[in-house]
Amino acid sequence: MDNIFTPALQRGDEIIERKIRYDSLVVEHNCLLLNAKNQHFVLFYEITDSFTMKADPIKLTIPIGSYTIAYYWKDRPYNLYIWRDNEGNYLGSYFNIVRNTYMEDTLVSFEDLIIDILVLPGESHFILDEEELPVPLDQFESGFVKQALNSLLDSLDILLPRIITESEKLYKHNDLLPWLNNN
Repeated sequence: MDNIFTPALQRGDEIIERKIRYDSLVVEHNCLLLNAKNQHFVLFYEITDSFTMKADPIKLTIPIGSYTIAYYWKDRPYNLYIWRDNEGNYLGSYFNIVRNTYMEDTLVSFEDLIIDILVLPGESHFILDEEELPVPLDQFESGFVKQALNSLLDSLDILLPRIITESEKLYKHNDLLPWLNNN
């Protein structure tokens, strides 16, 4: 079944992002729909609590009032968060290595496989959380995570700039302004 969305799903509809962490903890965020296609969702999320991503010695702080444009694919072993500040400026990107991405109506769910990639403006990138793995990366999840990570790293220089450019064209900052401070 390719088309898993109801015809009534519209831009701006509330969607729940459900992340199932590797330790089975479930984290949910209320988002707004930007786009939905057969195997692909794009969501908007306003940052209401500042947070800092660390990749020693680098730190990237995402301030309150910023927002995320989040991409999810049912057929890819990752999802992508693109962060913009409250003026629409690109702050950075973040890939989660995932499995079992599930999309239906008002829910996007995925299993987080610990390893992430933080990409800063200028395209320097950092692999995060390898120290949290229960076994070495090449053994973790029978090598699936290492394979997904290597594949993503091999295509990162082409993939990310293309998606950022697409994001800026399709999801213009001025069009998203009404959604800030209204969630």
